[in-house]
Amino acid sequence: MANIDTNVVADFGDEWARFDQEGVALEELQRIFGDYFSVFPWEKLKRDAVGFDLGCGSGRWACFVAPRVGKLHCVDPSAAALTVAKRNLRSFDNCEFHQAAVDQLPFDDSSMDFGYSLGVLHHVPDTASGIADCVRKLRPGAPMLLYLYYAFDNRPMWFKVLWRVSDFMRRGLSKLPPGPKIATTNAIAYLVYWPLSRASRILERMGVDVSAFPLSAYRDKSMYTLRTDARDRFGTRLEQRFTKAEIEHMLSAAGLEQISFRQGAPHWCAVGIRAWGRSAPMRDPEVQPN
Repeated sequence: MANIDTNVVADFGDEWARFDQEGVALEELQRIFGDYFSVFPWEKLKRDAVGFDLGCGSGRWACFVAPRVGKLHCVDPSAAALTVAKRNLRSFDNCEFHQAAVDQLPFDDSSMDFGYSLGVLHHVPDTASGIADCVRKLRPGAPMLLYLYYAFDNRPMWFKVLWRVSDFMRRGLSKLPPGPKIATTNAIAYLVYWPLSRASRILERMGVDVSAFPLSAYRDKSMYTLRTDARDRFGTRLEQRFTKAEIEHMLSAAGLEQISFRQGAPHWCAVGIRAWGRSAPMRDPEVQPN
């Protein structure tokens, strides 16, 4: 069995068909891209570097990576997502597209100069194994950038309780048919994401530190992004969350070293370097999702 959940693949195919990112200003996408890649060691890459985007979705991050490298392999298990990615990346002749799961990556071990996977591997059944599969494809000394949902290990208890309530809602909403699901998640974006994020923006202008406020990370995001992420958050059936320590352990066990984390949102965004003389294991049974 491939390391995928077929319901999740279908959910994301529907999401990217509806939210192809053409409605987002380039400047906004560039800001978000900069947040994710702030810890990525671009200086380690040569101009002709070859790498992969695991779970490329709509290709929204690949459009910023492709101009910097020689070749970019865009991988996603969803045919619908790849259709959108091909359209969004049509101006680049150095992108190659593959419909594949993380444990079926269609390139040789130790062949890639870099890799990244943002917001993807917490949606597969075995996250640790998925990380190891990615690392195995890297050359020694190559960087791997990863973003996984965090387990609110840096948040107070009331924040965690609030998340558990929202997660209970997600478990029910994610099973709705596509039409009712998008209607419901749009309502959440307008009635929850927008008021809370804009309240944070107002408070920040008044000199208040809003970093701990729910949804404050969206205070400078457009309604399109709010709708996209509400659909992403509440429309996906499989979601796992990890502490910073668990993520560091999985990255190290997979064969990465020099691991560093972005300070601040998005939590947790981390990068590591494929170690010399180590092979990536198939899985790490000691790590369990929260």
